[in-house]
Amino acid sequence: MAESRHYSGLTEAQVLESREKNGVNILTPPKKESLFMRFIDKFRDPLILILLVAGVLSVGISCYEYYGLHEGAQVFFEPIGIFVAILLATGLAFIFEVKADREFAILNQVNDDEPVQVIRDGNTIQIPKRDVVVGDIVLVTTGEEIPADGRLLESSSLQVDESSLTGEPICSKTTDESMFDPDATFPSDHVLRGTKVMEGHGMYEVTAVGDLTENGKVYEATQIDDSVKTPLNIQLDGLGRLISRMSYCIAALVIIGRVVMYFVNNGDAGLDWLAFFAFLLQTVMIAVTLIVVSVPEGLPMAVTLSLAYSMRRMLRTNNLVRKMHACETMGATTVICTDKTGTLTENQMRIYNTDFFSLAGGKPDDSVESRMIVEGIAVNSTAQLDLSNPEKPSVLGNPTEGALILWLRDRGIDYRAIRESVHAVDEIPFNTERKYMATEVESEAVPGKRVLYVKGAPEIVYSLCKNVASDVKKDDIDKKLLDYQNQAMRTLGFACQIIEPGENVIEDGKLVADNLTFLGIVAISDPVRAEVPAAVKECIDAGIAIKIVTGDTPNTAKEIARQIGLWREGDGDNNVITGPEFASLSDDELYERIDDFKIIARARPLDKKRLVETLQKKGNVVAVTGDGTNDAPALKAAHVGLSMGDGTAVAKEASDITIVDNSFASIGRAVMWGRSLYLNIQRFVLFQMTVNVVACLIVLAGAFMGSESPLTVTQMLWVNLIMDTFAAMALASLPPSEAVMKDKPRDRNSFIITKAMGADIIGTGILFFAILFGLLYIFQHSDVTSLLRLFPVEMDKAFHNLSPYELSTFFSIFVFLQFWNMFNARAYATRRSALHLKGCSEFLFISLVILVGQILIVSVGGDMFNVVPLGLSDWAVIIGVTSVVLWIGELVRLFEKSK
Repeated sequence: MAESRHYSGLTEAQVLESREKNGVNILTPPKKESLFMRFIDKFRDPLILILLVAGVLSVGISCYEYYGLHEGAQVFFEPIGIFVAILLATGLAFIFEVKADREFAILNQVNDDEPVQVIRDGNTIQIPKRDVVVGDIVLVTTGEEIPADGRLLESSSLQVDESSLTGEPICSKTTDESMFDPDATFPSDHVLRGTKVMEGHGMYEVTAVGDLTENGKVYEATQIDDSVKTPLNIQLDGLGRLISRMSYCIAALVIIGRVVMYFVNNGDAGLDWLAFFAFLLQTVMIAVTLIVVSVPEGLPMAVTLSLAYSMRRMLRTNNLVRKMHACETMGATTVICTDKTGTLTENQMRIYNTDFFSLAGGKPDDSVESRMIVEGIAVNSTAQLDLSNPEKPSVLGNPTEGALILWLRDRGIDYRAIRESVHAVDEIPFNTERKYMATEVESEAVPGKRVLYVKGAPEIVYSLCKNVASDVKKDDIDKKLLDYQNQAMRTLGFACQIIEPGENVIEDGKLVADNLTFLGIVAISDPVRAEVPAAVKECIDAGIAIKIVTGDTPNTAKEIARQIGLWREGDGDNNVITGPEFASLSDDELYERIDDFKIIARARPLDKKRLVETLQKKGNVVAVTGDGTNDAPALKAAHVGLSMGDGTAVAKEASDITIVDNSFASIGRAVMWGRSLYLNIQRFVLFQMTVNVVACLIVLAGAFMGSESPLTVTQMLWVNLIMDTFAAMALASLPPSEAVMKDKPRDRNSFIITKAMGADIIGTGILFFAILFGLLYIFQHSDVTSLLRLFPVEMDKAFHNLSPYELSTFFSIFVFLQFWNMFNARAYATRRSALHLKGCSEFLFISLVILVGQILIVSVGGDMFNVVPLGLSDWAVIIGVTSVVLWIGELVRLFEKSK
């Protein structure tokens, strides 16, 4: 920094004026919705709304029966059960999400009181970060965070980590226009709030504070609620509309049919209006009952349980789910927009290869030359290692220099011991103008001698040398450098000189050495995570498109894309675009070209958000990965935002899922879980809707036969709430199947009930109804006291209401038909036997609970369930005969498999 420059900074009056005009240096926190409103929001679910309507209608029926017909208080069991189902479904979803939110709350804490050095009234003072204003002169040095956006006034070897905003870990900042990087995402003389000084120091004038900084604009964009509907919400909306329309249509048919029958049966006797209105009221009550019965009370709770169960299980695969819908939405994903640094790569610079010409095989040994190379790497560096976690050391300072001392550590060499054992005589720090650094030391590698070590850009270091450590020619060195650069790697050259007595190599801060020997070069890269190529292939094979969005250069991004298998032979310029080119495209042009892009390089934060929104307009289900503040707007806008475990607080706050181990491979597992979860929800819908079809047909038949339903309110509550809840848990507990990754993503607008499912529901429902209707007819016209004596049937009795034994038997047969059908539902879309139960211990346990529960209900339920205990022979017949449902299903699956 030139000491001749003098800055007075702002006066106290100018500070107040600037704060009044430009605001304070804090990010406006997002407005938090109250817990009550968040709970109320759960009632917007379409199935919950249908249940609310059904509950209100059920209350009306119960009040009429209690006050008008003077029946017992048990008539209120139905509405109570419906509202309990509503509260369970909404309450579970609310509790799970609030719990996850509390785990994330600490991530949003920002320290605005960190001290910052500024010049005011000609004096250098310290103030809290929040008090910085536009126009302030701020001093920054190594390790400090930039408190606000600004333009550099002076700089010395200033290197800034902008990865939180652009994805670039190191950006050279300078006031020398000749050294500006024309491809940089932000100008080379600008520094940005939230970035960190990795090396050097500087002074800058603040140009923006708080919400008006680039960091603030990104933070503000994450607060926008785009209200993107998830695929599951859309499909449950469709199911809700179907259930509503079907139930209303059937109810209307009941009213019309019964009214027509009334006039047909009473046409000759003349119309008794009083009797007709009584009949009409009874008909309306039957129709309303039918609507209530047709609503699958257990479905919202089943979906919630499935999501909650998957939420817990996904944590074991390093996916910490914050928002429940994200579990399933991952399965519908068609495009993944991924960050490069830290997600595809390790986010730690490492030496890819060493070419030290005097080392055999590039490995240190006990030779003088080897000891000099090791000593040079250790002492001619400003980087340090944070070894508080020995298994995962982190670099403090320049990441490129850090890669060198990590290389030493991997070979069991302690750089600290070497630094402590030598005495540094003089040094020339690195800067972007000279592109090298030099250190003169009293050497331990060459006892009794001083040695000069030089490190920097290979072409610059080579030009300073008189000798080369071997017979390697410059053309060979240039060829190696070009090869490394084509692979988007950074390279460093090394040289040294043993200093003779009386010889000067550094004078007045300048290098004057004239006998340097070029030792070799190293290639340094941020390596691709070992598991990423296989994970990318898995996603591509599953029909998911992957797009890399990064602040890095196009060449670096293309090389990473090549290494992970995304960039292939034949890909060209139409598959890659830079941020400025992307921003210049009109919305229509972007809409037409967006499918071609595999890489968006030099991207700015809001470019990624625009990319996501355009992909969504084309009907894609978009997942976004990212770890930096620059990724937050896109994470918020996506159907599923995936932040990294060591990402910034802003990124995590904007996301739906946090990938704990930072690995792209965990994203593939999340997709597998999501697809398997959707299949499990479909299986439950298949099971639940079959139950409701049978129940509706029984009520409908009873309405036209003039008899009441043989299933009481409490029995239907057991089936719809308790049994269905256990069934939901059983089907949700099914392990994910890797086979789902061979399928293409499902259409987000497709109906949750496929044609095959619809045929299964209707076919199985009619079959069950026929069995139950036939059984009901037998019970109504004969006196059955034991199933063992049911055949031959003696139907010589007149119609009569069912006895408690017959009601108990009918109820149990109804439940066990559904019980065995649950096994058929479990085998849906597997093309396997329902008895293939490997890894399904939880399913088997819950099935056992349902079986034992039904036996207990009938054995001890008494008047509440309108049942009497059955004998062992009855249970054996019921369980054995109804199991035919499973064997028929097995035959059907065997036939389909043989096709």
